[in-house]
Amino acid sequence: MNDKEVQQFVILDGKKTSREIEVEIGEETRKLLPVVGRPPHLAAILVGDDTASNTYVKSKFKACKRVGFKDTLATFDTTVSQETILEKVAAFNNDPRLDGYIVQLPLPDHISVEIVTDLIDPKKDVDGFTPANFGKMGLPHPSLLPATPRGIMELMTRYDIETRGKHCVVVGNSHIVGSPVSLLLAGPGKATVTVCHIYTKDLAFHTLQADILIVAVGKPNLIKRDMVKDGVVIVDVGINRIPDSSVQRGYVIKGDVDFENVSDKCSYITPVPGGVGPMTIASLLLNTLDAYKRTHQL
Repeated sequence: MNDKEVQQFVILDGKKTSREIEVEIGEETRKLLPVVGRPPHLAAILVGDDTASNTYVKSKFKACKRVGFKDTLATFDTTVSQETILEKVAAFNNDPRLDGYIVQLPLPDHISVEIVTDLIDPKKDVDGFTPANFGKMGLPHPSLLPATPRGIMELMTRYDIETRGKHCVVVGNSHIVGSPVSLLLAGPGKATVTVCHIYTKDLAFHTLQADILIVAVGKPNLIKRDMVKDGVVIVDVGINRIPDSSVQRGYVIKGDVDFENVSDKCSYITPVPGGVGPMTIASLLLNTLDAYKRTHQL
C-alpha cells in the first residue's frame, strides 16, 4: 500500500466493550443473588494519597455499584507499617463475606510488594498477581488471570481478532502485563510470540514483523509509523501524562504508540484513553464474579 493511502481502521473500543460486559455481569449477579443470599464482594487496600491510585480505585468501585457488587475500601497513611498492611491482608483472607480484593500499587518503599503479594489468598487474588495464580496460568490450570492481560484477550475475542497462528510481538516484559499476556497468547491464543524489552536491540526489526503488536512500557509515542507494517493490530497499554497548559487539567493522556501517525496503517487499534483501561476494570469484576462462584460452588 502506498504510504500516502489511508487505510480504514477499526477502533478497539474498550469503554463500550467493558460496559457490555458489565451488563452481562449485572444480569448474572441478579440471578445468583437469591441462591447465595448476598452479592459478590470486592475490597481494596489503598496506601497513601497518590492521585492516580485514588482515581483507579474510585473507578473500580463505581463499576462495582453499576453491576450490583458490594465494595469495601481500607485506606492507610503512607507512614503505615508493613506489619499493619499484612494484618489487613490476613483479615481479608479470613473474611468469608469477601470474595476478592486488591492491594493497589504502588506501595511506599518501606513496604515489600513481594511479601504482601505472597500473603494474598490466591482464591481471592482478583488482580492475578500471586505466584500461585501466575504459575497456574502458565501450566495452564484454572486460575484468576491478571486483570489487564485478561482484558486484552477479552477485547480481541469480542472483536473476532484471530490470534491462532499469528505473530504477536509484545513490547514490555513486566509481570503485570507483558509476561502474562505473552503466556496467554502463546498458550490459549495459539500464537507465535516475541517478547521485547529494554535490552532488545533494533526494536523496529521485531515490531515490523508483528501481526498483533501489544505495547506496555510507559514511554509515550515509542512506536512510530515506520515501526509497523500495514494491517497490524495494535493494543496500546501505555498511560502517560504529558504536561499541556492548553487544557484545564494541565496534562493530556498519551499511549506508547504514536496514534495520530500510526493508526491509518492498522486494521485495529486501541485508543488511549478508552481502550485497555476500562477492560482492566471489567476483568477485575469478572475475576471477582469467578471467585464468588467458585466459593459457592456455582
